[in-house]
Amino acid sequence: MKIAFIIDPFKSLNIKKDSTLELIRAAQLRHHETVVIEQHQLYLLNNQVMAIAQEVFYNAQQGHYLGAQFKTPLNIFDGVFMRLDPPLDINYIVTTYLLEKAEKEGVLILNKPNSLRSFNEKLSTTLFPQFTPELIVTSLAEEIKNFVSEQREVILKPLDAMGGSGIFKINAQDPNLNVIIETLTQDATRSVMAQRFIPAIEAGDKRVLIINGEVAQHALARIPKQGETRGNLAAGGRGVAMPLTKKEQEIATTVAPFLQENGLFIVGLDIIGEYLTEINITSPTCMREIRDQTGEDIADKTIKALEKILNY
Repeated sequence: MKIAFIIDPFKSLNIKKDSTLELIRAAQLRHHETVVIEQHQLYLLNNQVMAIAQEVFYNAQQGHYLGAQFKTPLNIFDGVFMRLDPPLDINYIVTTYLLEKAEKEGVLILNKPNSLRSFNEKLSTTLFPQFTPELIVTSLAEEIKNFVSEQREVILKPLDAMGGSGIFKINAQDPNLNVIIETLTQDATRSVMAQRFIPAIEAGDKRVLIINGEVAQHALARIPKQGETRGNLAAGGRGVAMPLTKKEQEIATTVAPFLQENGLFIVGLDIIGEYLTEINITSPTCMREIRDQTGEDIADKTIKALEKILNY
């Protein structure tokens, strides 16, 4: 198969833990052709989606390395993985429109472009209210403060960030409460999410990966460093792989059919304690950490699932 990966700049990828590089490794080991395409290298010419693609290779001795660059219609590829990080700004949205056009030309795009636009990673959890903590989504300062008063301790976060960026733990006595709300809502012009604080974060914010509806055997518990409430690895959290609990399995198997129905092929659920806090669909991570610690090769399972879809 010929597989393309739409990525952030290649030099920005962390060779020790990036899940896109894990997918490339798995594809190469299964003898598929792989290329990377940076966001600005995807374009429309005379009503055809085109790309400036660059070969990417992997072997155990050299790791990942780049090859020749070439221009090509996107429809020469059997599968295209959309792996851009948030935010979903206008460039991201335009990219999904181009990929949707390529989809109509017969290219399998993972994850489905329309679903990437339709399902916000924070708000989508409300489709499964039986698993979500108490929350409010609003730009109104008074409503947020009322919610904080009711819940006592609250996590306040933007709807379009990743990696723990812009997340605050607040309470009604916080002297900076007003300025935090003003800053995150940009003076009541942007909606944010406030969730009841879940003390179980001390045991880790669990990342549970789901590949084409199949739940991985292990989760990565991202445990906050001392003095932090964010477990995100980008915020200094420590990743510890472990088998899923009964509750995590219940949440994942409940959500999985919805994901598969909507063309969400690679998804990372975030679960704290018994609560679903995010459904990550843009560029879910943690494959490398799980393989290093447990031997479960989720990237290999992903490429095998793609082969099955394409009858390869």
